[in-house]
Parts: sequence; C-alpha cells; structure tokens
Amino acid sequence: MHARDVPPQALCGTEARSTPSDGAADLLAPLLNAPAAQEPAAPPPAAALGAGVVIGELLALQPGPVALVRYAGQPGTQALGAATTVDLHGAHIGAAVVLAFEHGDPHRPVVIGVVQGSGAWPLPEAPAQVQVDADGQRLVVHAREQLVLRCGKASITLTKAGKVLIEGTYLSSRSSGVNRIKGGSVQLN
Repeated sequence: MHARDVPPQALCGTEARSTPSDGAADLLAPLLNAPAAQEPAAPPPAAALGAGVVIGELLALQPGPVALVRYAGQPGTQALGAATTVDLHGAHIGAAVVLAFEHGDPHRPVVIGVVQGSGAWPLPEAPAQVQVDADGQRLVVHAREQLVLRCGKASITLTKAGKVLIEGTYLSSRSSGVNRIKGGSVQLN
C-alpha cells in the first residue's frame, strides 16, 4: 500500500478538513493527490518457493561478494549467483545455506544464513584455513604452520617455530632512527 492509497485521516489521526487550522492534512494533500508514479514490473511469481525460506547448497564464492548456490526446484540447472547477508568463507563451501529471494524472484537468491550441523566436509580433504582479523587499524593473519608473503623472487616466511626467513636478490634495510640487529649471536657471511 502506498501513501497515496491511505486516507488522510489514517495519516493525521483526525478527519480530513480543508480548513487552514489542519496544517498536517494540508501538507499531505499534494502527496496524497499526486498522480501515481510508474510502478516497476512485478517479478515473476515464486510458485516453486512457497512460503518462507529455502535450504540450498553453497557451491563456490566469487569476488563481489557473490555466492554461487543451487537449491531443489530452482529454474534451470546452472548455479545461481546470490547476494549474501552473512560473512561466508571457504569452509562454508558445500554447506547448506538458508536462502530468501529478492522480491520473491527465484532467479535472485540471497544467502541469509548457514545451516549449523554436524555434516562433514563433502570432499576428501578440507581446504586450508587461514584466519584474518581486520579492524581498520590493524591486520592480523594467523596460519597453523607457515605464513609466506611472496612476490617474484622475494619472500618473507614466518614459521610456527618462530623463524623469520627473508629471501631476495637484493635486500635493503633503511631507518631514519636506530637500525638495531640483536640476537643470541649475529653472523655476517
């Protein structure tokens, strides 16, 4: 229902009068009597969806973020791109997801949740997990065994044992303040 379909009494809480003392009704009159705007075309009916939400499967994640999903009774056989309201990760691929549909259109799913359960990973080997914490001030990346930053022939490797390995064809260390090298022992060549 649009505002133009509501009688002024319902909006103002009083009878509609055209007297100057009823300022609220006078202010709303142009809006209520304005010609109807062009309504967008109604999306196709979602007869297959019934009432409520649908449980589907998360097939993949793409940048954007766009989730590729499928569900029983979906139109066509290809995966559908879905918007998401939840933070999805690689570990969620293959999991059951809760889907709603934008304007009831079965071609426009929205992932609104991940079904929690004891289901095992559908593939023989689960994907590697890396935890990233970002708060706008600091970025922390956690890995179980090693964390490697690599670009061409240069790399920085952090290991679980506490080693920091820096490799490259040219290494430069510059500081406008103290440049300190400290360790149990320091070896040069």
